[in-house]
Amino acid sequence: TYLFVYDLMQFCGHSWIFTNMIIRFMSFGKDSLADTFYSIGLVMRLCQLLSIFEILHILIGIDKSRLFPRFWQITERIIVLFVVINSQEEVQGKYVVCVLFFIWNLLDVVRYTYSMLARTGIYYPPLTWLNFSLCIPLYPLSVVAKAFAICVSLPYFESFGTYSIKLPFPFTFSIYFPYVLKMYLLVLFIGMCFIIQNLFSERKAHLQTGNIKQKRS
Repeated sequence: TYLFVYDLMQFCGHSWIFTNMIIRFMSFGKDSLADTFYSIGLVMRLCQLLSIFEILHILIGIDKSRLFPRFWQITERIIVLFVVINSQEEVQGKYVVCVLFFIWNLLDVVRYTYSMLARTGIYYPPLTWLNFSLCIPLYPLSVVAKAFAICVSLPYFESFGTYSIKLPFPFTFSIYFPYVLKMYLLVLFIGMCFIIQNLFSERKAHLQTGNIKQKRS
């Protein structure tokens, strides 16, 4: 019951964001893209913070998903959303933010719909196929969008010195945050290879299980 309520809350949040984005685009066209973050950013941040509970669900054993792939995907979003986008107001109005939010919410609306029904023992083959197939092309696109958002943010981190640290004398240690982001870009694409491999294995396992259930029924 708890997991169903959790999935329902996430479904409602992401559905509201997704619907809001579509209605705003249909009403205002390209003008709606520039203020996407200002209109839905709060709900988006709440949903992403709430997703941290999914790591806890796996750790305490009530969710049987693999820990590292889920942990990696959640931390990717947290870093890009809170560290890169939220900290730089100039980045929030870029079109890449709208693209990134659209991909995230499309994936999550499908995922939480599937998960909610699965908690009650309901499995629709088209929805199962969509849940485990849609993420394979869209996840790499989301990684490219994250990387683009980071690249767009670099000049602002360099200009404003956000998160860059220089310790006072007698220490001679400093952290130049744009270098950290550039290193994270490499890590992001390395992680993408692992996640895609995991997505393919999950798709194969679940679709084969679904075919077996259909044959038995």
